[in-house]
Amino acid sequence: MLAAALRRGLGRPLSARLSARRGPAAPAPPRTGEGSGGTGFAQRRRDAEEEGEGAIILLLKRAKLSAVRGDLGEAERLLHQALRLSHQADNGKAIAYTYSMMANVAFMQGQLDNAEKLYKASMSYLLAGDKKEDDNAILEMSLKLASIYAAQKQHKLAVAGYQFCILTLEEKIAKQKDLPEDVLPAEEKANTSLLLGMSLDSYARYLLNINQLPEARKMYEKALQISNDVQGETHPQTVVLMNDLATVLDAQGHYDEAHSYVKRAAELAKETQHPEEHMVLNNLAAILMHKEDFLQAKQVYKEALKQAQQKGDVASVQHIQEELAELAKRRKGSK
Repeated sequence: MLAAALRRGLGRPLSARLSARRGPAAPAPPRTGEGSGGTGFAQRRRDAEEEGEGAIILLLKRAKLSAVRGDLGEAERLLHQALRLSHQADNGKAIAYTYSMMANVAFMQGQLDNAEKLYKASMSYLLAGDKKEDDNAILEMSLKLASIYAAQKQHKLAVAGYQFCILTLEEKIAKQKDLPEDVLPAEEKANTSLLLGMSLDSYARYLLNINQLPEARKMYEKALQISNDVQGETHPQTVVLMNDLATVLDAQGHYDEAHSYVKRAAELAKETQHPEEHMVLNNLAAILMHKEDFLQAKQVYKEALKQAQQKGDVASVQHIQEELAELAKRRKGSK
């Protein structure tokens, strides 16, 4: 019941899915010699449990809303209340879910050490229950731990974490590939594939950051293929991955191939009114500049700047203005 309510109120992030608990069964008729008092007591106890669970759900919903609004302090306060009620009710699933939400908030606050401890606490509760190491909820938190280690520059732990997630998910997908719909719904298969894509994307970004370009390219190519297959070419994430792959190719000096990907990404961004179209255009302009197509690069930069200004993206505006200045220097030097 807790899980069902959370899905309705909070959406269905992979890490948030809790196994649904059945609601109270209809009261059994009293046994011979038993009055209605025993049944009434059991019903009252179940009602009390539902009320307690309802309070936890409400707190979690309010905490998520506060986090979305950027009020992380309020979200943290509400989650501590939810955790206290979850412990009082001895509801392991609610405890695990609350810990994962607290970890997300800590991560958003930049409290990486605290986030690490909270993710591990959540995973411990899930593994002590009915979850296995290859459960998507466990793997999503493992991916977040890898991201924490990457941010802390703990290279060995980061790589081990990313590779564990990727290899485990690839094995899981291979095992589940031929399972019929009545055994494993298509939605569950898609969720697992998308989690693999997310893991590949995150690992690729880390590899790009540490300048391991050939490996980053491989990860981005796999992530893009998954997003394209599962979500389609016009999905916002597919467009972003196409643009990111172009960035890696550009960094490797493969300008023509990079241009092919980023040009298509820009076309799709325009078609779908992608919220990050100006960033894709900025990347397109940079690649055009590297191809020494200075005139076209200037036109694209100006369009990117216009969009960034309209969207109030101050950081992008500053970056594009710097790129335009660099472009002017290159044009002058080429004459």
